Amino acid sequence: MSQHLTSALLWFSAVGCGLLAGVYFAFSAFIMTALGRVDQAAGIAAMNAINVVIYRSLFMPFFFGTTLAAAALVVLALFRLGEPGAIATLTGGVVYVLGMFVVTMVFNVPLNDALAGVDPTTGQAADLWARFRRDWTFWNHVRTISSAAALTFFVTALAVK
Repeated sequence: MSQHLTSALLWFSAVGCGLLAGVYFAFSAFIMTALGRVDQAAGIAAMNAINVVIYRSLFMPFFFGTTLAAAALVVLALFRLGEPGAIATLTGGVVYVLGMFVVTMVFNVPLNDALAGVDPTTGQAADLWARFRRDWTFWNHVRTISSAAALTFFVTALAVK
């Protein structure tokens, strides 16, 4: 049973990491650049709209589901450290939970909240918007790399099982 559970969690986590890495990559590769090319009020309004819609989208079940699955894989791997794929499973889970989930909660979400609380037409908004685009995008790069790296570790674990 535990072997089947581990395999199912690895597959789910690999797919979830891939989907989320793609979303984050899109923001890092072109969405944030495009938002920075429109006037500040429009860019802020668009980002705030994205942040509202994302909470009611299929993104959220994958965001939380993949995080829970990755955390469960860390625990399972700790009990099987001598088995094939355990180190890759453990590493993938830690990289994902810390590099995606913790980064999101500690850096990206507070930046989103600050952006939601500003009048997009003010000078204060201009400073915040410039800082937001720089800092949010940096941390989004971290989420992109972490999600892609975790995917690689999970696929490696599946390949050696």
